[in-house]
Amino acid sequence: MVDQKILNAFQLMWGPFPEPVMLVHKDRTILAVNDLCRSIGTPIGIKCFSLNMEEGKTTCKRCKANMALRQERTICSEEIQNDKRVLGYWMPLKEEKDVFVHFGIGCAAAMELQVSQQ
Repeated sequence: MVDQKILNAFQLMWGPFPEPVMLVHKDRTILAVNDLCRSIGTPIGIKCFSLNMEEGKTTCKRCKANMALRQERTICSEEIQNDKRVLGYWMPLKEEKDVFVHFGIGCAAAMELQVSQQ
């Protein structure tokens, strides 16, 4: 579905990033995940929206992937999760028009808060 050099580059650039990051195909199949995403159990090969079951059957309600792919530019959104500000990013790849990087700045802090409240 995507060249191995893209997967290698993803790991090189995003592997140690301190927030969960996914490389996703436009059909929403997760192609790769970074170290943190892997450590919380995010599997490769599933549809990304299946991680948010309350959201929808084909996409998450707040997903900006289609817009990012159509406009060929990074789209950012802001929301509050578990009382923490999270900036979500959908960043299309230049070399692979049907693939994007998705991550959220603040997700790790929001996840830590959620775990501590359980």
